[in-house]
Amino acid sequence: MVRLLILLLSSLATRRPAPAEPAWAPADVYGGWQQLGAGRERPGAGSAPTEVPPPWLAPAPGRSGAENTPGTDDARRPPRGPRASRRWVPRWVKWTTAVVLVGLIFRRVIASVVLMALSAALHFLGFNVHLPHVSFAWPWQTITAGSTTNAQIGPWVLQKIEGISKPALGTENFNFVFTHKVSKNIGPWPCWYSSTFYAVGHASASVNLNPGPSWWTAASGHYRLQVLSKPQPGRPGHVAISMALPPPELPQSAHDVSIDNTLSQPLDTQHSWTYPGLGCGALIRPQFAQSVLYSQAQSIAFYRVNHVSQVTRPLINAAESQAAQMIRTNFIQPTVNAFGYTLDSFTLHWSAAP
Repeated sequence: MVRLLILLLSSLATRRPAPAEPAWAPADVYGGWQQLGAGRERPGAGSAPTEVPPPWLAPAPGRSGAENTPGTDDARRPPRGPRASRRWVPRWVKWTTAVVLVGLIFRRVIASVVLMALSAALHFLGFNVHLPHVSFAWPWQTITAGSTTNAQIGPWVLQKIEGISKPALGTENFNFVFTHKVSKNIGPWPCWYSSTFYAVGHASASVNLNPGPSWWTAASGHYRLQVLSKPQPGRPGHVAISMALPPPELPQSAHDVSIDNTLSQPLDTQHSWTYPGLGCGALIRPQFAQSVLYSQAQSIAFYRVNHVSQVTRPLINAAESQAAQMIRTNFIQPTVNAFGYTLDSFTLHWSAAP
């Protein structure tokens, strides 16, 4: 019985289970890898591993096992997926694509500049060739034109008009004749001098192009813009504009009228029998100075431009015509063109100030 008990204890002491270890661990200083299973001991130095290596350490087909032995650099690297093929685009293809895109975006600018240069070169060489006309326009102008509405054009046109001052327009030349006479009796001797002059005057009417914001309110009806058609790709839109302004103002003072001294000249001179005696000449001659004659001619011209219809009516007509031309050419036409529209008609009326 005692022998049986000793035999059981000895068998338990010799078959004690080994501690748990990881499935794969470095074996020795040489970098080898060994698989440790349950109930197996790590082989010592000089013993070859008998376990099967993991899939990524297995030798590739067509290679010997020596090239993929455990411990090499390739064996230490983690597994890699399939490597994607690199797409290589030549540099000239990139530059060609960029040039084509820039040419498409700025095609209108390039075409306009090329045609202008070609026309100038042909004209310089003496060839009279009719080339197609392409108007100069930036790409963003075309984009803006495509999104323009009636509400957007109107304020821009009015802002252009209101930004200018009150110009003097319709300058007219008119001539007239006046007489200057001075009498200075010396005791019993009559002393007088009279001279008739031909004078040429210049006068302009001022046009108020900036009557103020209240003048341009919608209720006043002084400004109307009608969109006949909206811009389409490659085709401008069409608008018609009518507006009213206060009538031109005639010169408000004699200083607004000028006399042309180069064209003015004396026509006739008369004086008493004592002139130019010593006494009469000393008294009368200073009264015919240039400043005195100019002031008198200026006053007469100011009266004529305000009261003589032969002078007033042509002056106002010329001012109205110049104002309409200036507003259309310098302000309205460039503004609607910048928005992609063509001005079909423009009417300017003259309305009395409220």
